[in-house]
This record gives sequence, structure tokens and C-alpha cells, in this order.
Amino acid sequence: MNRVLNFSAGPSGLPLSVLERARDEFLDYHGLGFNIMEVSHRGKVYETMHNEIIANIKGLYNLDDDYAVLFLQGGGHMQFAQVPLNLYIGGEAQYANTGVWTKKAIKDAGILGINYRITASSEDSNFDHIPSDAGFSSDADYCYICSNNTIYGTQYKNLPNTHGAPLVVDSSSDLFSREIDFKAKHIGVFWGGAQKNAGPAGVSVVIIRKDLLDRVEYNEENTPAPMRHKAPFASHVPTILRYKVQAEANSLANTPPTYSIYLLGLVIEWIKEQGGLKAINAINEQKAELLYKAIDESSFFKAHARADSRSLMNVSFTSPSPELDALFVKEAENEGMIGLKGHRLLGGLRASIYNAVSLENVKTLVSFMSEFERKNG
Repeated sequence: MNRVLNFSAGPSGLPLSVLERARDEFLDYHGLGFNIMEVSHRGKVYETMHNEIIANIKGLYNLDDDYAVLFLQGGGHMQFAQVPLNLYIGGEAQYANTGVWTKKAIKDAGILGINYRITASSEDSNFDHIPSDAGFSSDADYCYICSNNTIYGTQYKNLPNTHGAPLVVDSSSDLFSREIDFKAKHIGVFWGGAQKNAGPAGVSVVIIRKDLLDRVEYNEENTPAPMRHKAPFASHVPTILRYKVQAEANSLANTPPTYSIYLLGLVIEWIKEQGGLKAINAINEQKAELLYKAIDESSFFKAHARADSRSLMNVSFTSPSPELDALFVKEAENEGMIGLKGHRLLGGLRASIYNAVSLENVKTLVSFMSEFERKNG
């Protein structure tokens, strides 16, 4: 078998052992003579698997019963709308704008007509850094960030202070890549599409603090006095878009993407086998250090993100010209490395070094970069 080295930004590569296990179980799940996607999501076999995955996710993030883990559909774009529909109660929603994905979330907040404010932004420098102060305040209905920005290669090293207001984290591209202290950071909703670090496209993992589920049932009696504003969506959120409905149904209010959830579960087991999130993060730091060092010590390549904001997941960089960028991508593909073309909005090059990308894979890329510079510098 001759597999490529996959540096794609998403959907991205999966651990080989996960794919091999899925292959082995494709026709015969646990010796039962069927594929898990062929049976009812309300049957005992699927339910057992589903609940084990939830328990494993809670274990990885050290979550207690204050949090619910949901498996939803619609990807990140659905969450851009679902967050304000469920959390906004007529006060002010606050957003830190660090790239395309926060801009899309802000756009949907505007479409919904909620009162929102952009409290920090790095747009004036083409999103090359994370603002040092998110500017969030304690009385916000919620505070919203994207923890890692795939296009521009920036990442929050530490989640911002919300002064007690619920923090909403779009963690799509650094999901399951590092430890997170949910209580200390006042995290209210932590979500991500699985297709970068956690599995195939088709399922989003949404972790929500249970006390926020009732916001969709807003009324004067059950809402704290500081939040007794007019809630525009309280009783008008469609049933399937209510976090509360999905939490009460254990994500089975409608038919879930069962096979995507199954693969997510295999990836979660693989992460546990690697030593958990602390061990995964240590490897991710080694990979990123190696790649950024190669860029910084070169007179040929240049990173987009400032040093204090650089992502461990997505490394965006350029060669001296667009023509050399294109040649780099072509020659890398000839050497069995794919996914290195930069996003169309930024151009250049991008290496996504998610959990499934090994340190050896990054060493191979760095060696290729050195040789490419030697020939073209």
C-alpha cells in the first residue's frame, strides 16, 4: 500500500490504524454480521457505541455532569446560527474577529438581527495575529471566538477572559488537540466539525454547559435579573435547532450521522491510546516547532502569522513568488505529499499538521522544503 502524506486542511487525513479497523469492521461490526450504519440508531448496539463515545469525550476533556456532549449535523455553518438562536437573550453578544470563520459567524448574527459587538479584531493586519485583549465583558449574553484559524495560521495560546460570561469556542480545527480547563475559562459552548482532527465530515461535536440549555425557554421567572431583556428567539427556535431538544434526546431527536459518529469514536480511542490530550499536544508542539524553525531559518520561506500567535495545526507560509508556490505544490505532489496549496483568500502555501500527521511526516516535509530552496533559491 502506497499512501500519500496528507497535509490537507480538511477534510484531512485519519490515523492509518483507524482506517484499518474501520475496514475490518465494515462488513462485520463486532462479529454481529452488519455495518454499524445499517442498524437502527435506536437499537441497543448503536446506543451502546454512542454512549461509549460520549463517555470517552468527557474523559478526554475531564468533563463532569454539568456538560452535555451532542453530535449534530450542519457543520460549522449551522453553529454560526444555532449559537445565537439558543444563547442570545436580548442583551449583547460579543465577538472577537480573527478571520474568515468568525466573520461568517458575525454575518449570521447580523442576519438574525441580534445586538452584537465586535470587541477585538486583527483584520487590519490581514489576521496575522490574535488580539492581545479580546475586550469581553461580564454582562455579555455570550462571548465568541474561533480558537484556531485554518486559513491564516493563528491560534489562541490561552483562551480569553470573559469575566464570567459564557465563552463560545469554535474549535473546529484544534478539537481534541490539547487539554482545556472548561470551568476555569467559563466555557459555555465548545464545538467543532470532526473533519480535521476527529473524524470524517458529517458530524459536529458540541459540548454545552447544561445550565444554558434553558435559555431557549426564556421567561421573566427563570432568567436572572441582569438578563431580563426581550429575548427575540425564546419560543420561536425550530425544534431541531434547539440544543435542549438534542440534549434531552441524547442527540437522537433525529437520525444522527451514525457512521461518521462511529469513525469519530475510533479516533477518540486512538487519541486515548496515544496517551490522551496532553501527550497529543506535546507531539503537536514538536511538529510545529520543527516546521516553524525551518521557515524562520530560511531566507526563502516566510510565515504569515506572528510568532506569538502561530497555530500548532495550520502553518501558512509563502515562497518568494506565486509561481514558486505553484511549483512547490506540484513537486510536493510528485513526492507523495498533498494538500499544501494555500487557501485562495491568502494564497501561498499551507501545511496542516493535525493529530494524524506524524513527526516523521513533518520531517519529510522539512527535508523537501530544504531541497526545494536549494534548487530554486
